[in-house]
Formats: sequence, C-alpha cells, structure tokens
Amino acid sequence: MRSGVDEARDPKYAHIERERRWLVDPASRPDLSAQPFTLIEDRYITSTRLRLRRMTDSMTGACSLKLTKKYDVTDPLARPIVTAYLSEAEFAVFDRLPGASLTKRRFEVTGGANIFSIDQFLGLLAPLELAEIEWPDDAGLRALPSPIWAIRDISDDPRYQGGALSHFGLPKD
Repeated sequence: MRSGVDEARDPKYAHIERERRWLVDPASRPDLSAQPFTLIEDRYITSTRLRLRRMTDSMTGACSLKLTKKYDVTDPLARPIVTAYLSEAEFAVFDRLPGASLTKRRFEVTGGANIFSIDQFLGLLAPLELAEIEWPDDAGLRALPSPIWAIRDISDDPRYQGGALSHFGLPKD
C-alpha cells in the first residue's frame, strides 16, 4: 500500500506543497481592515489527517468546498497533499463526521517582492495570526527571508498546524 513517504519520493496522486509559515505581529503587519479576504471554515476529521474546507470570497460570495489530506512526513516544508472538490451534498456527508473546527480570514499581503497569505483566526483562536507562502522549489523556499512583521518561523512547529490548533487550541509558548 502506498504511503505519504511514497508520495513524497515519487508523487503519483499527490502534489508536493512547499510552504513556510510564520507567527505574525499584528501591530507591525500591513493594515488589513479594508482588504478583501477569503473566509475559511475548516473541519479536521478526528483521528485522521483529513480536512474539510469551505472557502467563501468576501467580495463575490463565491464558495469552494474541498476535502484535503496532507500527509505526515519528516520534512514539514515539503508535504504531499491531495485535494478533491466537493458538491454541497458530498460536503454534508463529511461534515457529519466527528471533528474539530476553526474559522479564519485569509488575506493576500505583499512583503518585499513576495505575496504572503495572512490568516486571521476567529473565535477561540483569536487573536492568532499566521502567515504562509508557497514556493515552487526547495532551495528557494529555504532561502526566503522572514517578512518584517513576522515574530518567528513556525514552519516546523506542529502545534501551529490547523489540526492541532482546532483540537488543542492556542499553543502555550
């Protein structure tokens, strides 16, 4: 049977998502109050690495529904990921499974020559803000400087992954 390690070595069904993530200082990042955003509602299915996601555009109301699996591998900067787009009826089936949820607003922000996503968490995870950037190659990703409004790189800290945040709450740093 194929595993996440197999997909990382030789992707057959997944693509490799290369990303870095940072804890954001809201006081020093760009003002987001007038920016459009995507409302993201995630449900992390209990005892799996599956994420059910509803994404709603703040400007148009357009909605996307997805089921995603991010494989657990040793390198958190290069993770195999598989996504299926769902209908409302399919989404409703998965939404009945036990899980933990979180909601956030995702903004696009320019930092130097790069475009980052900043996630502003709502509810029990507020006022947490995380930034991320995806990159096409490993060397370029590792060479990226941290944005000036970042507190620290959390790319290799599993406590800041969505599943952990939804199930266990804010990390106690």
